[in-house]
Amino acid sequence: MPIAHGRFDVKRSPQGALDLGGDAQAMHMRFDKVFDGPLAATSVVHMMAVGTATEGSAGYVAVERLDGRLDGRAGRFSMMHFGVMDRGTPSLRIEIVPDSGEGELAGIRGSMRIDIADGDHAYTLDYALSDG
Repeated sequence: MPIAHGRFDVKRSPQGALDLGGDAQAMHMRFDKVFDGPLAATSVVHMMAVGTATEGSAGYVAVERLDGRLDGRAGRFSMMHFGVMDRGTPSLRIEIVPDSGEGELAGIRGSMRIDIADGDHAYTLDYALSDG
């Protein structure tokens, strides 16, 4: 399975709270990303996050749409994020939405890992391309 590794910049834009009923609310954020390296792309992410009364516990889901080039192939695809913070212990799963690839990225499948160190964002994309 090919692996693409590089960095990205991100701009955050609060979109306001969402009513979940009762006194519960979800935070809605938009992220605009620019990827460098084998994935030369831009993306838009819409994220909804909730916290809890327990310090260090929260969760988020997000939908991301990327448009650009991956190892020289032009196209676009979508990804889903599922993040959990369990009393300070984080976990994050990011998967390419099956059959969301278009253009030369039709048939793409895989997952992404994000690493953040000293404010710098890096990605590792494990992917496979099929004939769709």
